[in-house]
Amino acid sequence: MIRILDIFLSFFGLFILSPILILFFVIGFFDTGSPIFRQERIGRFEIPFILVKFRTMHKDAESVASHLSDPSKITKFGLFLRKTKLDELPQLWNVLKGDMSIVGPRPGLFNQKELRNERKIHGVFDVRPGITGLAQTSSIDMSTPKLLAETDAKMIKKLGVLSYLKFIVMTIIGKGQGDSAKR
Repeated sequence: MIRILDIFLSFFGLFILSPILILFFVIGFFDTGSPIFRQERIGRFEIPFILVKFRTMHKDAESVASHLSDPSKITKFGLFLRKTKLDELPQLWNVLKGDMSIVGPRPGLFNQKELRNERKIHGVFDVRPGITGLAQTSSIDMSTPKLLAETDAKMIKKLGVLSYLKFIVMTIIGKGQGDSAKR
């Protein structure tokens, strides 16, 4: 049922939000010259996939986890996108393709060894990664790998249609802090 909701919501989200996506693409082009950020992430069963987001940092910024990145590299438009979590909208494409779910554990990077090990212990890789979830709405980020993996596992155990919808609503109304790299 969750996958059906993912397909339905991502398809209609991309369709309905297409004017905003186009506007942000154009603004992002003038802001950084390259409005889309692509990065290899760890997916379900630890299979790599390419995550897409709106670029929030200058093109020369190092490609690391947000909590390790240089906040001075965030553009003014990027700061707006991060605060409003609108930089995540292109990931609806990842959801539609089946790489991700709307709700699930945030996909990590392959170089985040401690997080990867903790997630293996807790079975987090048995599900699709998501755009939002319990950790994001609780302001838990990748800087605390053990807590993040435990929180992800807790969410996975209790995830059903109602909690899925609850996490989406909580994200839309601004619950959680968004990205930890701040300007």
